[in-house]
Amino acid sequence: MADEIPVIRIKEHRFSPPELRIPVGKKIKILVNNEDAEPEEFESYELRREKFVSGHSAIVLYVGPLKPGVYKYFGDFHPQTAQGRLIAEGNS
Repeated sequence: MADEIPVIRIKEHRFSPPELRIPVGKKIKILVNNEDAEPEEFESYELRREKFVSGHSAIVLYVGPLKPGVYKYFGDFHPQTAQGRLIAEGNS
């Protein structure tokens, strides 16, 4: 059975789910789907990622392998509402 690709949705300038758990020590492919008409920018200082997401479109984001911990991310165009975090957990 293939691993399911995690999806982060952007809707009404918010990330859903606001918290995503991923395994430690593995490179992970994440789909970021922007359901809003306006563009957003997925940004994370901890993950060292910055990717533009056009309105009504999606991007693929690769993260990891990560050490255990919490990695915050936000929408650069709506930082007050578009906030989320990846939680890397488990054994490497």
